[in-house]
Amino acid sequence: MKISIITAVFNNQETISEAIESVLSQTYDDIEYIVIDGASTDGTVEIIKQYAGRITRFVSEPDNGIYDALNKGIALATGDVIGFLHSDDLYQHDKVIEMVAAVFKKYQVDSVYGDLNYVSKDDTDKVIRYWESGQFSLKKLRRGWMPPHPTFFVKRAVYEKAGSFDTGFKIAADYDIILRFLGKYQISTHYIPHVLIKMRVGGVSNNSLKNVLQKSKDDLRAMKKNGIGHVGSLFMKNVSKLPQFLMRK
Repeated sequence: MKISIITAVFNNQETISEAIESVLSQTYDDIEYIVIDGASTDGTVEIIKQYAGRITRFVSEPDNGIYDALNKGIALATGDVIGFLHSDDLYQHDKVIEMVAAVFKKYQVDSVYGDLNYVSKDDTDKVIRYWESGQFSLKKLRRGWMPPHPTFFVKRAVYEKAGSFDTGFKIAADYDIILRFLGKYQISTHYIPHVLIKMRVGGVSNNSLKNVLQKSKDDLRAMKKNGIGHVGSLFMKNVSKLPQFLMRK
C-alpha cells in the first residue's frame, strides 16, 4: 500500500525542515512525499531543495491559498491513501505511517484518524491542548463532532469520487470535506486511539478574533451545504474543545 503525504507551505523557513524530516524519518517504506510551495520568498524553497532526491514531487508556484495547494497535491498523488502534514506540524513518532497502513490493511476501511496534540510553537514537547477524537458516529457528527483533520487519512479513490477541497471556504474547507466524506458519502472509517500528530499552536483559524468569527461562519455554511448540523451543532462543536485544554497525553 503506497501512502501519499502532502505538505503545503508558504514562507515558513522556520519549521519546514522539521516537517520534512518528520516525514522522511517514518519507518514505513512505501511513502510518496509531495511538497507544494506557494512561491515562497523567504528561503523556504532553498531549504526544500536540500532534500532533492528524497522528496518525490516538488512544486513551487503561486497559488490561491492552502486549500488550492493541497488540491494540487491531491491531483499529483498516486498512492492508495492520502494524508497531509502541514509545514508547522510533526508526526508524534516515526511509526505513525506504519500504524496507519496496518489499520487500513486490517480493517479494509476508506479512512482512518487518530488523536492530536497542540504543542508550544517553541517547544514541541510541551502539550498545550490534547484532542482525543473518540469513536465516530453519524449522531456525533451531526452534533458538531469531527476528527482532527491532520490525522485524517483517506483513500485516494474517495477523493476521485467525492471531490477535493472546496476553495470557496476561506478557513473551513477541511471541515467541509469531513462532513462530505463521513456524512454525505458515509465512507467507512476507523479510529486509532493514539496521538498521531503534533500541531503547533497559532494556526490561521484561531490567531485573531476576525478569523475565529470567519471560521464559525464557514463551519455553519459547511453544515448547511452538506445537510448535517445546525446552529446548535456549531455551539456544541466549539464547547467540546474546552476539555481539551485540561487533558494531557
